[in-house]
Amino acid sequence: MDTSKKTNKNKDAGLDKTHLSDVKFADLPLLPEIQSAIDDLGFTYCTPIQAKTLPVSLEGKDIAGQAQTGTGKTAAFLIAAFQHLLKNPRPNKNERGQTQVRSIILAPTRELAIQIAKDCDALGKDTGLKFALAYGGTGYEKQQQAIEKGVDILIGTPGRIIDYWKNKVFNLHQCQGLVLDEADRMLDLGFIKDIRFLLRRLPKPEKRLSMLFSATLSHRVMELSYEHMNSPEKIEIKAEAVNTKKITQAVYYPSNDEKIPLLIGLIQKLEPHRAIVFVNTKRNAETIDDFLRGNGIKAVMISGDVRQNKRQHLLKEFSSGKHQILIATDVAARGLHIDDVSHVFNFDLPQMAEDYVHRIGRTARAGASGEAHSFACEDTAFYMPEIEEYIGMSVPMESVTAELLPKINPRKRVQRNRVPHRPQHPSGKKGGKFNAKSRNGNKRRKQGNSNQKSHSQKSHCQRKKPAPQK
Repeated sequence: MDTSKKTNKNKDAGLDKTHLSDVKFADLPLLPEIQSAIDDLGFTYCTPIQAKTLPVSLEGKDIAGQAQTGTGKTAAFLIAAFQHLLKNPRPNKNERGQTQVRSIILAPTRELAIQIAKDCDALGKDTGLKFALAYGGTGYEKQQQAIEKGVDILIGTPGRIIDYWKNKVFNLHQCQGLVLDEADRMLDLGFIKDIRFLLRRLPKPEKRLSMLFSATLSHRVMELSYEHMNSPEKIEIKAEAVNTKKITQAVYYPSNDEKIPLLIGLIQKLEPHRAIVFVNTKRNAETIDDFLRGNGIKAVMISGDVRQNKRQHLLKEFSSGKHQILIATDVAARGLHIDDVSHVFNFDLPQMAEDYVHRIGRTARAGASGEAHSFACEDTAFYMPEIEEYIGMSVPMESVTAELLPKINPRKRVQRNRVPHRPQHPSGKKGGKFNAKSRNGNKRRKQGNSNQKSHSQKSHCQRKKPAPQK
């Protein structure tokens, strides 16, 4: 979950009010089966986004909320979704033998969908509701079987959910709820057509509880909410107040050649317990991974082309403390919930100011403190003014000293197992790279003299072509 037992219990000990509000869960009109799970988890006070949205959503009114990661928004929409389904009797059962999904939760990434499902299990353990996951990259048949057994709440990414819907694994005729989590990111990733496809197949907005959460309530996001929701109430929690006040920030201005030594120097000096290094490209991620390995720093790397089961395994190892550093692109790391991240390094400054807040929000979660160190290099320094304007403060500048630029060992490369983006190799070897040269060579050998004949005919035609008139 986005909040922790310890910080909730220590609210009266003077915890920063930007993390928790004065509203208690016990003061809200929650059903006993929901309140019991909240009590078992040790939660007492709501976060600001929970305190503002729950009184509205518990009355059955739609919400369009602005909230960053790490602010408790997952619990905010799950509690409201549970309450709505429990207070409204289950509609008539299977129509034409298909599973009737009662509520659907859409997330932009597989990692975020998995995290929401974990929170569902914890908060909904006493509700009797059934949950299922649907996301791409792995487990197609297993996920399908789980849905076919009967699901109240289906959580997943748009593409895989649409796939199951088209294959008539379930239908949405009796859907009573909708959640769009991190709507801005889904639009950025090009999911707008998929989202509209699903929303047009839901019952009318008046017949369901709809909740939308986004880091920014941009014009595009609000247009989507007004079109497919029932007069949603707009609720905003400012990013600066939530994410940046408890984070010590610093920016360095290295040359491109100094970035790798500076990163290694900072890691050696700061000795972070658990840190995330953000990059803009998977090529940079692989380069950093190789250099950290060559310099004896335990690190793992995730990017969009790392296989899903491998990504989950690496994230589990990182969360358990087996590795000190996680290297990630924005797409791969969006929605990750990893406890006790003490440092964030922006190896590349993000192009979007909102992404800067998301990145540094990986640390200082649930009211804790953390550090964010950013590299404004030759290629990305011009993003800094926009970032500072967005967060409403100037990020302190630190000098790139000789102490922070140690002599480093060469990179140590490894064989990487990526998701194939091309057809399988003709040999049928699973996971093998498709060799274009080999394919073309085989084709030429099979054609034999036909290619030569074609070439000869072409040359003959060229010889017969009349010269242009003067």
